[in-house]
Amino acid sequence: MAERRDFGTIRKLPSGRYQATFVGPDLVRHKAPVTFEVKDSAIVWLYNEKRLIDQAAADNARWVSPTERAEDARREAEPKVVFGDYAVRWIDERRNAKGEPLRALTKKDYRQVLATYLAPTFGKRPIDQIARADVRAWHASLAKVSQRPRTKAYGLLRAIMNSAVDDELIATSPVHIRGAGATSTKRPVEPATPAELEVIADHMPPRLRAAVMIAAWCALRYGELAELRRKDIDVANRQIKVRRAVTFTPDGIVVGPPKSDAGYRDVSIPPHVWPIVEGHLETHVRPGANTLLFPGVARGHMWHSVMGSYFTKAKKAAGRDDLKWHDLRHTGATLAAQVGATTAELQARLGHSTSVAAQLYQHAAKDRDRQIAERLSLMVDSEADHHPRARPSGRTG
Repeated sequence: MAERRDFGTIRKLPSGRYQATFVGPDLVRHKAPVTFEVKDSAIVWLYNEKRLIDQAAADNARWVSPTERAEDARREAEPKVVFGDYAVRWIDERRNAKGEPLRALTKKDYRQVLATYLAPTFGKRPIDQIARADVRAWHASLAKVSQRPRTKAYGLLRAIMNSAVDDELIATSPVHIRGAGATSTKRPVEPATPAELEVIADHMPPRLRAAVMIAAWCALRYGELAELRRKDIDVANRQIKVRRAVTFTPDGIVVGPPKSDAGYRDVSIPPHVWPIVEGHLETHVRPGANTLLFPGVARGHMWHSVMGSYFTKAKKAAGRDDLKWHDLRHTGATLAAQVGATTAELQARLGHSTSVAAQLYQHAAKDRDRQIAERLSLMVDSEADHHPRARPSGRTG
C-alpha cells in the first residue's frame, strides 16, 4: 500500500523493498532509479529531491529530473570519443561525392595534415570538449605556417567536426573562423612568350628539351609529364593520352590515376611541336611501350627537384627568373585562350573538373581584343584580295 507524504509517495513492494516517487514541477511523476531496502532510505531520497527543486526555484534555474541526471551520469561514465581516433576513422571511411572510397594519395595527404597540424593540439582531446576558443587559439598558432598548408589543415578540421555533428557526437561545430578556409589570390603570373619558350627549351639538356615544349604547349601537369611513356604518344593522331600521373611523396614515388576523372584526356600536340616530340622519341627514348619519355639517371621517374635544377638555368638564359615550372602549364593555357579556345575547350585540354580555373586563363589572355581586331582586318584584306573592287582606295574628299 502506498504511503502519501508531504512530498512524494513511498510504496512497499511485494519483494519487501521500498519504491519512492514524486510529481515534479513538470507535473510528471518521477520515481527513484533504484528501490530501497529500508524505508528511511526512500525518505532521504525524497528529501534530497525536494531540496533540489527548491534550490532550482530559488536560483531561478532549470530543474533537472532524476532521469535526466541519470542519463547525464551515464554519458559521463562512457569512454570519451577522442578527436585523434575519430579523425583516423574519418579518413579511413571517408567517401567522395560519388560514394567511392578516397584515393590512396588523398588519404595519404589527409593523414599527413592530421599528423602535422591537428594531432599535436587536438589528438588526445575528447571531441566534445573542443571549443571555438580552442580552435581560434590553434589557428593563431599557425600564423607562421604558409597559407596553403594552413588552409588545408583548417579545411580538414572543419570537415571532421562537421561529420561529428552528423554523428551526434557534438551539437554544433566549433570550427568557424571567417576567411580561414579560403586561399588568397595567387601570385600574378606573366606567361612566357613563344620566343622565350624556345630559348628555355634550347638551354635544357637535349633529352629534356621536349619536356619544356610539352609542358607548355600541351599544358600538362608535372606529375602527368613525368609519367609519360612511349605508349602514351599516339603517333597516328599526334596526341598525348594522359592516363596516369606520378606523385612524389616523402615515402617515395606513387603512380596512380590523374588528379581527377577529368584528368583522363587526349591532348592534341600543336603541329610546330610535333617534330620535337617525334625527334625525342627517335633519339632519347629507349624501345619498349612502357619506357618513360623523361626518365631520371637511373631510368626511373625524374623528381620535380631534378627537373627544376635544369629549368632554373634555362629560364635565366631567357631572362625569366620569375617563372616556375608550373607556369609553363599556365603559359600553355593562356596561349590557348588567346587563340580563341572556349571555356569548355580549355577545361577539356587542361583536365579540369570545373570551368572555374579555365575561366581564369581566359581572363588572363592579354591583348585579346586587339588580336580580334587584327583578325577582322585580315578577313577584310582576304576578301579584298578576292574582290579588288571592294578594297578601300584610301582617298579622302
